Amino acid sequence: MDVSFIKTPEVRNLFDKAAGLSAEGGNPRLKAIFRDILDASAEIIIKHDIGESEFWNAVGFLQSGAGEYGLLVAGSGLEHFIDLFNDAKDTEAGLTGGTPRTIEGPLYVAGAPLSEGDVNLSKDPDQTDTLYVNGQITGPEGEPVQNAILHVWHANSQGWYSHFDPTHEQTPFNNRARIKIGADGRYAFHSKMPNGYSVPPGGATDVLMKALGRHGNRPAHVHFFVEAPGYRTLTTQINFGDDPFAADDFAFGTREGLLPVPQRQGDTAYIAFDFRLQHSTDGEEEHLSSRRRASAEAEKEAA
Repeated sequence: MDVSFIKTPEVRNLFDKAAGLSAEGGNPRLKAIFRDILDASAEIIIKHDIGESEFWNAVGFLQSGAGEYGLLVAGSGLEHFIDLFNDAKDTEAGLTGGTPRTIEGPLYVAGAPLSEGDVNLSKDPDQTDTLYVNGQITGPEGEPVQNAILHVWHANSQGWYSHFDPTHEQTPFNNRARIKIGADGRYAFHSKMPNGYSVPPGGATDVLMKALGRHGNRPAHVHFFVEAPGYRTLTTQINFGDDPFAADDFAFGTREGLLPVPQRQGDTAYIAFDFRLQHSTDGEEEHLSSRRRASAEAEKEAA
C-alpha cells in the first residue's frame, strides 16, 4: 500500500482528533508535535508493511525495556543526534568554538558533595591504577572562568557506577563530586581508574544491539558538567583514546577533541584536559536541561 493512505480523510480525521487539534485547551506546540509523530509512525507502518504481531511485539519490547530508556536513546543514536542538531543551530547563529558537547548518558546522580582543591573522587578501594586529571576552565577569549562548578562522575574498574551498582558494594557518591573552582579556573582531581563496560546482558538494549548486529560496549570515560555564571553550561565527557572501543562507542559519545590518551607510568595515569566555555545569551543556558535525573534524596525516600 502507498503511504498516501495517510492522507485519506478517515486517517487524517483520526489523527487530528487523537492529537487534540479540534479540542479546546491543551498545549498547541505539543499538539503539533504529537500530530507529526502519528504521521511519521503511520508512514513507517505502511512503508515496511508492519503486521499486527510485529507492532505489539514492539510495544512489548518498549514496555519491558522502560528501565533502560536512557541506554536505548543513547544506543539508537538519538542522543548524539540532539548534539549534532544543537551544533548545527550554533553554527547558524555564529556560535562556534569551545569544548565539544557530547552525550550525558543516564547515570548522573544529583547531590554529590561540593569539594575544593585536588579532590579524591574514589571513596572505595579498587584494585586498579590511580588516575590524575587536571586542567583549566576558560572562556572564549582564554580568560579564566570564575565561580565555576565542575560536576564529574565515572565508573569503577568493574564498569559499575555508584548508585547503579547491582552488587550494592559501593559507597554513595563513589567516583562522583562537584568541584568548586577557584578564580584561576584551574581544577584537579584523582581517582581509581575507570574501565569501559557493556550494557546489561540480556537487557532490552543488549537485545536490540544484537538484533541490529551491533555490540553494546563503551570505552573507559569520565563525564562532566561545567557550569558558571555568564557562560553556557557544558555537558561533555572524555573517552580514553587508547581504549579499544574509543573508535566504536555504542553510545556515539566519542567526538574529536574529547579523546585524550592517558599518560601511563607504572600504576599511575595522567590526563591534562582544558575546558573552554561559550558565553551565555540568556539565563536559561546557564542551567542543566530539565532531563529527569537520579538523586540521592529520591533514593532515601524510596528506602
